[in-house]
Amino acid sequence: MSALSSQPYKGTRDYYPEDKRVQNYIFKVWQTVAERYGYEEYGAPVLEPLDIYLAKSGQELAGEQTYTFTDRGGRIVAIRPEMTPSISRMVAARRQELPYPARLYSIANFMRYERPQRGREREFWQFNVDIFGVDDITAEAEIITMADAVMKAFNAKPEDYVIKINNRKLINFMMAQYLGLDVIGAQLMVKLFDRKNKISESDFIDQAREILSEDADDGVKKINVLMSAKTMADLPEEIRNSSSVTDVQELFTQLERAGVKSAVFDITLMRGLDYYTGTVFEVYDTRPENTRSLFGGGRYDGLVGLFGAEPISAVGMAPGGTAMENFLDVHGLIPELKSKTEVYVISLGDTKRSASKIASELRDQGINVELDITDRKLDRQLKTAIKKKIPYLLFIGEEEVKTETYTLKDTASTNEQKVNFADLLTVLKSKK
Repeated sequence: MSALSSQPYKGTRDYYPEDKRVQNYIFKVWQTVAERYGYEEYGAPVLEPLDIYLAKSGQELAGEQTYTFTDRGGRIVAIRPEMTPSISRMVAARRQELPYPARLYSIANFMRYERPQRGREREFWQFNVDIFGVDDITAEAEIITMADAVMKAFNAKPEDYVIKINNRKLINFMMAQYLGLDVIGAQLMVKLFDRKNKISESDFIDQAREILSEDADDGVKKINVLMSAKTMADLPEEIRNSSSVTDVQELFTQLERAGVKSAVFDITLMRGLDYYTGTVFEVYDTRPENTRSLFGGGRYDGLVGLFGAEPISAVGMAPGGTAMENFLDVHGLIPELKSKTEVYVISLGDTKRSASKIASELRDQGINVELDITDRKLDRQLKTAIKKKIPYLLFIGEEEVKTETYTLKDTASTNEQKVNFADLLTVLKSKK
């Protein structure tokens, strides 16, 4: 039998302690921002019936990217590829009991069977933030303001990212009235626009011609006008005068009042998932080496009603962990993250019992302690502590045990000091 591979399943990654520190830092920032805005944490099962994704997420996600299997009871289930259907199901289950607006968040992992690439993995972690029960544009304004707050909490500057905004009602008007497409043609064109940054310009035009069919030349001219529009003022008059433009204008007014400086209008932004019904948005890195969307969201008013409850309005977003980590790395925003262990205790000579007692007393005082329990030489013990980036070393030898005065070394500065137990506690607690 050949040796088993030490590599993780394709499209997933292992998180060693140094990787987990970065992930936990990202999670902590997400959690802090959510709770600052009054959102409360929830959890949901990793398995769901496949039906809830087939109903609204779209065939590409539910049919091609979802990990599915038949369980022992004959039920077709899926490993969750996203959280929106799950939280919609949960809200439907307690539709009458929840206090509204219901502000909810989770940090969870998901799986999608797609081609792994930079910023996209088969197993990924997301920060899911949703507000239920607000019908007007103030819900979108709050969620997008939170998206901006997340970026600022990572110390990103407004010029480091851009928040592109569009509206599905405006998109529907554009497809039906401006381009004259039927329902199927409109769906195909939305999917094509959603892929526009992943294919060449010539492929985009060729595929657009196929969808436009008879009026291809006129349709391509109209699409070029849309592609060149940088603001709502640049839109063709028939689109600019549609009622859906009012929502977009009001949203930008509220975002400006909230101090969001990175938001721009983008008529070509689609967001591929079928359940969006109003505002859609995506956050992009402005650095050319990191062109993928960082995260996005939007309004999805129809999902809760699919579960037999009275429909309720909803707006949400879902930043992903790997894309966020890539952004922080590109911009040099990952802080130096040390081990949670505060002191590494090294016993020298026949002092294991005394060293263990001191380690226990330190832990009783809330200090995180690693005690070397091997009989290795001093240099090997030192190497372990330094590799782990533990801030302090505490040396306990036979003389230290007699005098109850110990040597404490700061691994960053290499400064040493002689301390009794009380002084030791003072130094370690002052660094918390």
